[in-house]
Amino acid sequence: MASSVLLRGAALHRGGPAGVSLSRVPGPVLVEQRGATARLDELRPVRTDRGVTVATADGRVRVDLVEHLLAAIGGLGVSSGLLVAVDGEEVPLLDGGARRFVEALEQLELPRARALRVTREVVLEHERSVYRFAPGAAPCLRVRIDFPPPVGQQRAAWEGDVADFVARIAPARTFGWEHELAGLRAAGRAAAVDLASVLVFDARGPIAGCEARLADEPARHKLLDLAGDLALYGGPPRGVIDAFAPGHTATHAVAARALELGVLAYDGVS
Repeated sequence: MASSVLLRGAALHRGGPAGVSLSRVPGPVLVEQRGATARLDELRPVRTDRGVTVATADGRVRVDLVEHLLAAIGGLGVSSGLLVAVDGEEVPLLDGGARRFVEALEQLELPRARALRVTREVVLEHERSVYRFAPGAAPCLRVRIDFPPPVGQQRAAWEGDVADFVARIAPARTFGWEHELAGLRAAGRAAAVDLASVLVFDARGPIAGCEARLADEPARHKLLDLAGDLALYGGPPRGVIDAFAPGHTATHAVAARALELGVLAYDGVS
């Protein structure tokens, strides 16, 4: 069992090196940046386009590209005992999914629990995204996506088994389209694209330099993103979430609304 693991790699959006240290500590999950520390439950999304930036209300902690690290936390069910120390403004991209973060967290042997649950059946929508909630004994996430060719319509599901998350969902890489790259860079995003860690499509398929590993990798990555977005609220919850066209913006909006409506609740709260 390790007490701390240091991960270094590239900052996808800002460019240049990035690093994050994951350590075992007593108490809740904490995020540290430039000497300031915040509990994970103090952070809220402040940017959700092509990645997620979270921050405290007072801005003392503000970290970009957190979604894959959060997916590892959510997929494993890490509930406490973790300090995330970010070196700079952005979490490194690493493998483009959550695999490296999962491997690091497993070395720490952290406490695991799932206190968030779905209380009743309901359908919540955000623009074109549709989320169907139903109670259940274990987390169950299902996604359906519908993108232009060559991705098209795909499905992916996870029934809450940690080993299955590690094997099938965590390795799925982030993806996008070649024609979007110039616009992203003009907006100050995607400054350092490593084709080994992302899946970039043109109209025919993955561009040169991108290895196509799995036909349904985009759907699996969307499921990974869903798990990461829900982790900010203590999830994935016990119960079923069936999401059509999920995205960071939609998931955060729907999760916040589900908590307000009592569709999502914590143990001991009805």
